[in-house]
Amino acid sequence: MKHQFSRMNEVQSPIIPVIAELIKNSPGTISLGQGVVFYNPPPEAIELLLKFLSEPTNNLYKSVTGIPELITALTDKLSKFNDININNHNSIVVTAGSNMGFMNAILAITSPGDEIILNTPYYFNHEMAIAMAGCHPVLVETDENYQLIPEKIAQAITPKTRAVVTISPNNPTGVVYTESSLKQVNQICKERGIYHISDEAYEYFTYDGVKHISPGAFPGSSEHTISLFSLSKAYGFASWRIGYMVIPEHLLNAVKKVQDTILICPPVISQYAALGALQAKDNYLKDNIKTIAQTRKIVINALQELEDLCTIKPANGAFYFFLKVHTQMDSLEIVKTLIQEHKIAVIPGTTFGIENGCYLRLAYGALQQQTAKQGIERLVKGIKSIIG
Repeated sequence: MKHQFSRMNEVQSPIIPVIAELIKNSPGTISLGQGVVFYNPPPEAIELLLKFLSEPTNNLYKSVTGIPELITALTDKLSKFNDININNHNSIVVTAGSNMGFMNAILAITSPGDEIILNTPYYFNHEMAIAMAGCHPVLVETDENYQLIPEKIAQAITPKTRAVVTISPNNPTGVVYTESSLKQVNQICKERGIYHISDEAYEYFTYDGVKHISPGAFPGSSEHTISLFSLSKAYGFASWRIGYMVIPEHLLNAVKKVQDTILICPPVISQYAALGALQAKDNYLKDNIKTIAQTRKIVINALQELEDLCTIKPANGAFYFFLKVHTQMDSLEIVKTLIQEHKIAVIPGTTFGIENGCYLRLAYGALQQQTAKQGIERLVKGIKSIIG
């Protein structure tokens, strides 16, 4: 059969399976690659599965936007943690993960050929979703500390622009955007009549007294702000696929069309688990994030050995560091060498839209402290061996 051109030819291949295959072929490799946490969902999530199983109609389709009990629990969480009040101007839609929420948003607000502004380095699945929708990512650089530059964002807006995307705490850099810059971006979107898509999957992961800010809480932001959240990280829900979005009320019908077509309804069994997770004791999140914060310090201390070989910017959120390696080598080639010769895996910066220079993303949330210590020591030794 003759191969036909498809829109998917324009979409980059996801890097995680590529790295996973390299790891598979190099047994004993420690992965600082995929962004997941080391801990399991809370026991309250498991307990609610019994309730799901006890109700005989739960095998049937449920509401396209989410079961009412979960919507109620999320409304309470958003009010208490994010200062986002659900009212007549916005709505919650439960999704099969935050990535689906992003795809819902892009399909709801764009037509083919439209533009979406991404700040670099971007999250690769965002760029992929935009390309799949037949739209164009417009890339805007962040500053030397990976912070937003609102003036450059404003300059990048054209008549085809439909949204600006921000991720805070950020993947891949771990940076938390300042409240003032998020307010500026949100105001720019309001004035230009476009949407501000705020990805907040790492909302709980902040350190050293830094506070998470939700643009959806800014006064007058409900009509143009799309907020994306996830249980994948904070509650160890990666494969359970539950996220949610807060959208302007006028987008609800469009988002329901997308969701009904792709998903029909979010997986109900996972929604029950999510309802249970939101009832977890306070120390569940507090203790697990404290442990990750301790791992973060181990990583920071070890990375100091690379100060002459890498530029390492402060990162007060998520569980990532984004290293600029002082070399002309290709980042993917360094990644392959690190895996094959030093048994340590990271992600190349090209995946996140950085073409100039050699960058590596390392993730430390998935590992127990001793394994993380061993892994970061391998990384330090490997980089020194390759370019030192």
